[in-house]
Amino acid sequence: MAPHMAQPADSGFLPYPEIRPMLATVGPLPAEYEQAAWAFEAKWDGARCIVSTPGDGTLRLVTRAGNDATTTYPELAGLGEQLRGRPAVLDGEVVVLDARGRPDFGLLQRRMGVVNPRRTARLAMEIPVHLVLFDVMHLGQSLLGAPYYERRGILAQLQLRGPNWSVPTYVEGRGQQAWEASLRGGIEGVVAKKLHSPYTPGVRSPEWRKTKHLVTLDVLIGGWTEGHGGLAGLPGAILAGIEEASGLRYVGSVGSGLSDRERRDLAHYLGVIPLGHSPFLNPVDVTGAHWVEPRLIAEITFTGWTSAGRLRHPIWHRLRTDLTRLG
Repeated sequence: MAPHMAQPADSGFLPYPEIRPMLATVGPLPAEYEQAAWAFEAKWDGARCIVSTPGDGTLRLVTRAGNDATTTYPELAGLGEQLRGRPAVLDGEVVVLDARGRPDFGLLQRRMGVVNPRRTARLAMEIPVHLVLFDVMHLGQSLLGAPYYERRGILAQLQLRGPNWSVPTYVEGRGQQAWEASLRGGIEGVVAKKLHSPYTPGVRSPEWRKTKHLVTLDVLIGGWTEGHGGLAGLPGAILAGIEEASGLRYVGSVGSGLSDRERRDLAHYLGVIPLGHSPFLNPVDVTGAHWVEPRLIAEITFTGWTSAGRLRHPIWHRLRTDLTRLG
């Protein structure tokens, strides 16, 4: 069925409903024999936003948590003018692009939650955001029940292009091509969406699937912080560093992925190599740190680096006993 363009609503129509974002499940790319039924998009490392307009030139941005972010990103206001006369609700991701055109969540964090008009105006000049639009749920009438491919066709027909917003393309049936393109482009991963999937607000649906790139890295353990509750006295997280010419650079704490047994083992190993001072050459922004000699090596996975040089979404994999003398 070919995409159709909904007509603007009449004056008695409620301008736009409140629609919560549809969410994706975490999983691998669909198998090759299934991919003809799927579309593949870039997974952007940013902040999800529902964009709505009554068609009068104004725009409203609401975050996934339900917070109004309209005044936070004033550079997006012009999108409302492009949609004048067309009451609409769209889905997208607010990102900040670095000098290479890659999303940088660390830079975006400097924009999030700011509401002071003078400050937001200054930040809009210094750290401009870009709104990536990838769905339309309402255009004069509800499109929630329309299949994904039809909604994307309608979105393309809107021809929404501006200095701070765009509608990136997607590919059908070629998951590996999308995966390789995201790797080359420094994108966080890929979102696979069934071509015939409706938009189900607020639901984490298996018809949308997100797959992130993971990087494996060996780090030196230079300290640890104590866990809470049942983990009291045991490492809640290790403080990770990378050896450089000038010394050991702190790159973040890693607690996710540790099993109870691994925490007990680490408590034993770290207990025999205490250190009276930080082994890191740069500041460590955690409280209650216990320092140790950086002799233990851990293998972790993570999704990338923040602008501050810290690990993004690090997960513990294993202790590299093959590279470490524990005795």
